[in-house]
Amino acid sequence: MSRPLKLWLIPLPGADWFDRYEIHLEDASLSAGEAAHRILANPPPWATPLMRLRNALVRLAGLRGVALQAGAGAGGFPILEDGPERCVLGFDDRHLDFRIVVERDEAETGSLLAVTTLVRRHNALGRVYLAAVGPFHRLIVPASLQRLQPQGKRPYRAAGSGHGRV
Repeated sequence: MSRPLKLWLIPLPGADWFDRYEIHLEDASLSAGEAAHRILANPPPWATPLMRLRNALVRLAGLRGVALQAGAGAGGFPILEDGPERCVLGFDDRHLDFRIVVERDEAETGSLLAVTTLVRRHNALGRVYLAAVGPFHRLIVPASLQRLQPQGKRPYRAAGSGHGRV
């Protein structure tokens, strides 16, 4: 069963788009920060060329690209908060602001790991950008989560994902 993002701790007030994928973890010792690093630093092999293409295209539009390796952040995304239960990554740009929230929680059925993406679009470019990358995002996030435990349960999209203010 899906658990709600802790609303009093929303890392991007005014977000107007979100989605959330969850997976039941076999490794109960994995912290949110460790999971964020594993997910973002080791994407599915087919996602790397897509990120390179994305970086080339957004730079033409004067937007920020992301590094394709782990460093001070994870997967090129700056870490804004890092703890055992929650890790927040993201940055602000002129077309949109976004946050990736990786949360680990104990549920009735065991350890649950959730990846929530929050977006606050600023203008038409932000809306067009999100419409263009959305289909790829919906493939990359669950595939990246599945790589945490290839033989385990599959990730699932939580109810309530999509448009609307958070």
